[in-house]
Amino acid sequence: MTRPTAITIDLDHLRHNFRLAQTLHGGHLLAVVKANAYGHQAVSCARALGKLADGFAVATLEEALQLRRATIRLPIVLLEGLFEAAELPEAIAHGLTPVFHTAQQLDWLAQDPTASFDALWIKVDTGMHRLGFPPQDIPELVERLYRQRGIRRLTLMTHFAHADGQHPQALEQPLQQLQRVLHSLPPLPDLQVKTSLCNSGAILGYPAVRGDWGRPGLMLYGVDPAAPTVPQRQPLQPVMTLTSRITAINQVPPGASVGYGALFTATRPTRAGIVPCGYADGYPRSARQGTPVLVGEVRVPLIGRVSMDMLSVDLSDYPHLGVGSPVELWGSRISVAEVAQNADTIAYELLCHLQRAAVHYREAHDSTQPLE
Repeated sequence: MTRPTAITIDLDHLRHNFRLAQTLHGGHLLAVVKANAYGHQAVSCARALGKLADGFAVATLEEALQLRRATIRLPIVLLEGLFEAAELPEAIAHGLTPVFHTAQQLDWLAQDPTASFDALWIKVDTGMHRLGFPPQDIPELVERLYRQRGIRRLTLMTHFAHADGQHPQALEQPLQQLQRVLHSLPPLPDLQVKTSLCNSGAILGYPAVRGDWGRPGLMLYGVDPAAPTVPQRQPLQPVMTLTSRITAINQVPPGASVGYGALFTATRPTRAGIVPCGYADGYPRSARQGTPVLVGEVRVPLIGRVSMDMLSVDLSDYPHLGVGSPVELWGSRISVAEVAQNADTIAYELLCHLQRAAVHYREAHDSTQPLE
């Protein structure tokens, strides 16, 4: 019998979420497919969005080359830029756009007089204090690139530290910083300057903040990155469903425990259903007792510690559920955000950690196709 734990990726939902991002943001959109499209299979997601997106964004050269090998020809932005000088000619050869965020990266560019880009992306640090040039350095930097490298098309990018919906005024200061940068740029003939401001959180929660290039990521996969206390801000559709089946039933008497470490001890006769999905599949070991799992059509509580290959649920109140009953770990009826909250983490981490389970795709006509 094939292990029943599986991942289903709904590509129609992916396209729905992208169109919603287009409606909210306007302008151009880069679909962020880094980290294997947040665990959703980068090549398949990029192909599904190929007629909608203006380009894609990834973190590394390796991720970009995976898309190029899959004959994806739309623009690709390297959000973390270059990690060593040797990546520069390869990025140029494959038509990639690195984001330059350190002086060292620009030195690599300066040391190669043959290196050129149709457009250059520069990251401005407006308060994240992670990557990017200080705002006050940008005007001189732009003029140098203009005069020494002949740059005529430039995109200034920033990343907001607070876009989770909890701090309504949080984006005002970084936005003002960027506006001051734009106003202080020297008047250089023929220089075209664009901006890229919004990730998913800003697209969903801050309609006054828009640039020329949006960068929707998590929202494409049907999850609002808002804090748990913030209601979902738009009708996103979950793209991933993690499913399995009940493969065994154990009768646990009062006083007996379930799983490692006696994390759960029965206080009544308990029917423990065993689900072949564990932390080796990406389900969080840290999930608390009572984390909801959908079995059949009812939500039942997780009991015991999640182990490497399986977890247990309490089926005591539902005698009609047993071996073979379908299980949804997360998807349209149990949100990955709810599971993440019960595991003291965020949906990003759970989605990115999925592995081992078979992947299938669903599109119109409710058909599914296995991963090729």
